[in-house]
Amino acid sequence: YGFINTCLKSLVVEKYGEETWENLRLQAGVQDSFLTFEVYKDEITMQLIDKACKILGVPADMVLRKFGEYFFEFCKRSGYDHMLRTLGGNLYEFIENLDALHSYLSLSYQAILVCFVFPQEMNAPSFRVEKNEDGSMHLHYYSDRRGLCHIVPGIIGAAALDFFNIEISMEIVNQTEEEERTGKKEHIVFLVTQNPVFSYKERSKFSSLPQHIADSEKQIDSQLKKQELEKAKNAIRDRGSTVCPVRKSHWKAIRGIITLGKGKLLRGFDPVYPKSLWIDTKTFCNGLPFHMVFDKELKVKQAGVSIQKIVPGLQTMDICLDQYFSIIHPEVPFTISSIQKFINSQFVFQTRREMMPESWKQRPMLELRGQMIWMESLQCMLYLCSPLLRTLHELEERQMHIADIAPHDVTRDLILLNQQRLAEMELSNQLERKKEELRILSKHLEEEKKKTEALLYAMLPQHVANQLKEGKQVEAGEFKECTILFSDVVTFTNICAQCEPIQIVLMLNSMYLRFDRLTTVHDVYKVETIGDAYMVVGGVPVPVPTHAERVANFALGMIIAAKGVQNPVSGNPIQIRVGIHTGPVLAGVVGEKMPRYCLFGDTVNIASRMESHGVPSKIHLSSSAYQCLKYKNFEMTDRGEIEVKGKGKMHTYFLIRNKTATENEIMGRP
Repeated sequence: YGFINTCLKSLVVEKYGEETWENLRLQAGVQDSFLTFEVYKDEITMQLIDKACKILGVPADMVLRKFGEYFFEFCKRSGYDHMLRTLGGNLYEFIENLDALHSYLSLSYQAILVCFVFPQEMNAPSFRVEKNEDGSMHLHYYSDRRGLCHIVPGIIGAAALDFFNIEISMEIVNQTEEEERTGKKEHIVFLVTQNPVFSYKERSKFSSLPQHIADSEKQIDSQLKKQELEKAKNAIRDRGSTVCPVRKSHWKAIRGIITLGKGKLLRGFDPVYPKSLWIDTKTFCNGLPFHMVFDKELKVKQAGVSIQKIVPGLQTMDICLDQYFSIIHPEVPFTISSIQKFINSQFVFQTRREMMPESWKQRPMLELRGQMIWMESLQCMLYLCSPLLRTLHELEERQMHIADIAPHDVTRDLILLNQQRLAEMELSNQLERKKEELRILSKHLEEEKKKTEALLYAMLPQHVANQLKEGKQVEAGEFKECTILFSDVVTFTNICAQCEPIQIVLMLNSMYLRFDRLTTVHDVYKVETIGDAYMVVGGVPVPVPTHAERVANFALGMIIAAKGVQNPVSGNPIQIRVGIHTGPVLAGVVGEKMPRYCLFGDTVNIASRMESHGVPSKIHLSSSAYQCLKYKNFEMTDRGEIEVKGKGKMHTYFLIRNKTATENEIMGRP
């Protein structure tokens, strides 16, 4: 289920951050989010764990154990806290009832959701626990999935510490594969040893004492506790015969219990049984309509009336039970020894289709769920069970009715309650799907927004574009010094006259793509392009002291880049003229329909004149631009005075090269 993968994502994000999760999921090739009640393939989870081990550089067993610890906390935060706490009063009872919890959750999930290991539809792992004389336990873990057993110590350890305030250590003592009806099942045996957790004061007391004194005090405390425990047991044993004697009235018995417990009922007591069973056979079979008694050879000795009605073959005593039923859970062979081994587990039986009456052949098979009780005196097994039905629909499919279930059987209430719960879960699932759809739409919207902003920022400076988006008036700004560059293609008019329009477009596009890349390399602002003219500025809209050097390096890159653009007429590389001037400008946004960030002032005119009076494949500099570059490691030559239209005589220069930068650095190549 998605619940598992969501937990794994939460662990990675919480411990290592969003970037690590994004890297992990991309390498694993999985989606970013998972629906809680959606069933996903096991391969997704296994891929995530495998990639997590590689990215984090942590062994698989450590990752699984850490995941187990986190999963326990995740379950608590997800609303399973009270359910888990009520499983048992100690760790043994807690583990013993895990299978029962899985069975309960299957009612809502419509397939077994395993809370403590990865789920697989209708094929949950199983737990069996054995007590040892020294107080330790052997935990048997059965699963179809190999290599995930290290999750169990993480979860069980976290539960022991949180619920019972004990630290445990779990060690694998045996690992085998057992042949079952569904194939090989991994069987892991853990040795579970418990260590009490001392309070802070107790830890401080022991740590402050010398080692030999602390050790001796521990031994004395242990001996005193044992002596007190023995005294308490002896007192209970001595009084046991007088606490609840058979011949005394029940009031005296109650008084004895309260007196002995000093006002509190004792946990342990000696039950009183009647000399004979005060119930006749007919009443028993009617009162427990779904029960069966069978011996070591699996021969049926007794059955409830409702199960007889559904499986008429059971009316013939001494028939073999495995002819009519198969064991669905736990996945064990149908033998008395296997059943005794898992006697603390809930057993699910399913009727065999070939042995059912004709009226049942087209219906889904009936499943029974209940507990096994071994009757030593009779050498028989009692199976107390109820129909395993999740919804009213399943009841109708089997053409059964609520009346077929005994009034005292809570299955009646569970079916009705679960019907409502499933409706709520379906609504929750729909809301979760809608939420996921909205998240995806929001993500796509954010991507489109970024594309729109990138397009807008390509047309206007970012701070100007942001002001326009906010509906603010963009004030014109004065820049005391900046460097402006103009360029054009030599003999562009002749080329246009001899070529198809598409050839001109392709040529200009090829050239402008190269120039645009250079604006990013040298961090200059592209103002506009008109035909073959290309205009950039340095120091606007963000003033920088290196504006002249940036534009100069950009110009050198333009000359080199132009050599890679072919003249469609001659087939030779095109030639460009470049002019540069430094001075003050006024800059602002003009227009509303297609707003443009424009530069105004005599500096723009002079820069344009430098380009128009330039020489092919040369970079023409005004005297002000020359002064800015004079001591900046650039090689320049004097052109002398020239007549400039509208300006008269001007002293100009040519930029040759950058003395310290290589061609690759100028072009932004690696």
